[in-house]
Amino acid sequence: ELWSLPVLVCQVWPLGLIPDPRGPFPVHECVFKGDVRRLSALIRTQGIAQKDSHECAHLLLAHNAPVKVKNAQGWSPLAEAISYGDRQMISALLRKLKQQSRESVEEKRPRLLKALKELGDFYLELHWDFQSWVPLLSRILPSDACKIHKQGINIRLDTTLIDFTDMKCQRGDLSFIFNGDAAPSESFVVLDNEQKVYQRIHHEESEMETEEEVDILMSSDIYSATLSTKSITFTRAQTGWLFREDKTERVGNFLADFYLVNGLVLESRKRREHLSEEDILRNKAIMESLSKGGNLMEQNFEPVRRQSLTPPSPNTISWEEYISAESGKAPHLGRELVCKESKKTFKATIAMSQEFPLGIESLLNVLEVIAPFKHFNKLREFVQMKLPPGFPVKLDIPVFPTITATVTFQEFRYDEFHDSIFTIPDDYKEDPSRFPDL
Repeated sequence: ELWSLPVLVCQVWPLGLIPDPRGPFPVHECVFKGDVRRLSALIRTQGIAQKDSHECAHLLLAHNAPVKVKNAQGWSPLAEAISYGDRQMISALLRKLKQQSRESVEEKRPRLLKALKELGDFYLELHWDFQSWVPLLSRILPSDACKIHKQGINIRLDTTLIDFTDMKCQRGDLSFIFNGDAAPSESFVVLDNEQKVYQRIHHEESEMETEEEVDILMSSDIYSATLSTKSITFTRAQTGWLFREDKTERVGNFLADFYLVNGLVLESRKRREHLSEEDILRNKAIMESLSKGGNLMEQNFEPVRRQSLTPPSPNTISWEEYISAESGKAPHLGRELVCKESKKTFKATIAMSQEFPLGIESLLNVLEVIAPFKHFNKLREFVQMKLPPGFPVKLDIPVFPTITATVTFQEFRYDEFHDSIFTIPDDYKEDPSRFPDL
């Protein structure tokens, strides 16, 4: 993996393709040296599904270079652009990231609709209980009962958790509706049942919304969190004092075998070289207030329009030094890093039931539809691992560096429902900015 600020390029040579004789990574070299003319020529003759001046970055974006890629340390092009501090580049990467995310959803749509159509109609109820080893934080953590209705190619999720991050949680009465028969731009809707408003999730963001998001990115820490499962193992949980035996208990209506999850490590990194002392102090004050039960509204937190930072000093690293660096340890080219790293080993338990009627693959398809909810995406990532036999009716998963969740599948039944539960009520009004994080 090779890096250049602020865009990532990773050259992967297809079988049979001979690299440019002037070097094994010509696209990297062009970006490194800011050679727009040669880069443009290379793009016309080679693919750019690759990892590793600003003119080069804009040229790569114009040719739809993937923005969601990460390097060995978990940093994305957007993270590097925030560090560098060029507002125009951050905006360009953010827009391209959202465009590619929408396109990815649409690419998966036919497969998901086919899978949903083949799956029986059902009602599923699962509970979330969040815990933290941070005393103040544990006082404000929520629990949530989620209800999922699936009929044909339609899904409805009812939840009481509007927003949940490492810094805040917001409660309410929320419904997410996926209508597979509707046009793609009309398929995903979130209802706020208290305020009687709705928002279409994949709406095109206004210029003001994008600019405000850039302001927030430029004034916040850059996070990277990776759940390492390389050394993960499962061992049967035991019960009893004198006579030890494998633990088997009922979870809801389902008999389940309990396992201990070993070797689950969350590696997190936090960078703040782009922040001023004022930013750091303000963010710390907000965090402390939220930990004591406050909320963002009480902070009078209004994003301040951020100007581009003064560029870092030009690097003195040669292309030869850069290209010959050990894999995954290329020299850093931008602003001097201010990075804090931590590793936390999680002790977790998982209960697997052979009686649960739904298969993991079917669950993954349903979770992929409702992935806009961040904690559901964490659940989806976890159950994609190679698990013991059965269905995970109860499991502990890390959702943030300081927070874990116990997810319990309480109830499942095949059923039929009235079509009205998959439609927007007539008295609800549209509010495109109700859920800015979705």
